[in-house]
Amino acid sequence: MKVAVIGCTHAGTAAISTILNRYPEAEIDVFEKNDNVSFLSCGIALYVGGVVTDANGLFYASVEQFEKNGVHMHMEHEVLSCNTATKELLAKDMKTDVITRYKYDKLIVTTGSWPVTPPIPGADLDNILLCKNFGHAKEIMKRAESVQNVVVVGAGYIGVELVEAFEENGKNVTLIDSESRILNKYLDQEFTAPVEKSFEERGINLALGQTVSTFTGEGYVEKVVTDKGEYDADLVVMCIGFRPNTNLLKGQLDMLDNGAIIVDEYMQTSAKDVYAAGDCCAVHNNATNQPAYIPLATNAVRMGTLVAHNLTEPVLPHPGTQGTSGLKIYQHNLASTGLTESAARLAGMNVRNSFIEDTYRPDFMPDNAVIKLKLVYEISTHRIVGAQVISDADFTQAINTLSVSIANNMTIEQLALTDFFFQPHYNKPWNYLNQVALEALANEKERAKTDYALS
Repeated sequence: MKVAVIGCTHAGTAAISTILNRYPEAEIDVFEKNDNVSFLSCGIALYVGGVVTDANGLFYASVEQFEKNGVHMHMEHEVLSCNTATKELLAKDMKTDVITRYKYDKLIVTTGSWPVTPPIPGADLDNILLCKNFGHAKEIMKRAESVQNVVVVGAGYIGVELVEAFEENGKNVTLIDSESRILNKYLDQEFTAPVEKSFEERGINLALGQTVSTFTGEGYVEKVVTDKGEYDADLVVMCIGFRPNTNLLKGQLDMLDNGAIIVDEYMQTSAKDVYAAGDCCAVHNNATNQPAYIPLATNAVRMGTLVAHNLTEPVLPHPGTQGTSGLKIYQHNLASTGLTESAARLAGMNVRNSFIEDTYRPDFMPDNAVIKLKLVYEISTHRIVGAQVISDADFTQAINTLSVSIANNMTIEQLALTDFFFQPHYNKPWNYLNQVALEALANEKERAKTDYALS
């Protein structure tokens, strides 16, 4: 069996590793435009902030390891075309410009994503950088050494992590985003406000609700101009978001409007013997029960592994995802799963929420911490569809529990009475997960009384 893999970050690496274990006789050809594999881009901010001192530690697999296991690693090769009907592709060696034709039996598309780059005037000025791969990480570190005014465009996870890293390195930092809040896709206002306050207390300039209109400077960027102001900049890092990198197969595979490849539960695309995984494709969202584009490393590794399991026959279905993620900014530990209130309503769902802010241990304990926890649930079914947490202590694992709850269609009634252990070092007799669900039940009972009285 000849297997061709296009792209080798998280999904590609997971697929190759699993194929080697399950099908040792397979002949694997891997085509990758970079000179490395398995780079953990989520570690770039840690590298910039000095938490990680050696960027080589941000890899968990290597070209040499794969080659020792018989994989044909075509590094710094660009796939120019791919014909899914004839099962062949053309790849160019980017060092020699030599173009070679390859045949395959099975194709695995793990082409990943690429940063969104709007056509902003002046974007070709020097010191305007992207933040995605190992090359970007090295370039950001190199340029940051000699600059003072840093502007980060985009207040998603990568953007806010970079802001923290640059500030801790003594830079003057401005964060620009067109939305009125940071992290608005992942967290509601109760959870983003404390982080914004911490940024402001540390002198970070939050230019929110603003759109970049142009970059100005002589050769190098000097200012970022928005629709509401202008900001000094010696270095700009663009973190607006990501888009699926799927132009290679446009017109041959079914895709969402944004270009994400549609796959079934076994990672098969609309073309026979063609599979896709990772940031290049859509995944079933258990909260909405619809396919969605959720580019996360966790999703990519899971999907890449599933491709290998289902390569010869469909045996292991994808369980879907909740888009579960976590983040640490200064003292704040945050995590979320499923949908925020606003995201649920945008998806056409009727939801309500319950919210608790409480100490997590009994009052007689000498040390304690406050936890804020929110549950989003569907009104008609009481099905849990989202959750968020923030605390100075680390309660992020609670979100993993709630991720499992969403995956299994648990209701607020079921969560309210779920058996969690009690020990004063760790929680109260009613665990905070029980508490937030009990709060939801109380809210629903009060609403039912009001509705009855009004009728």
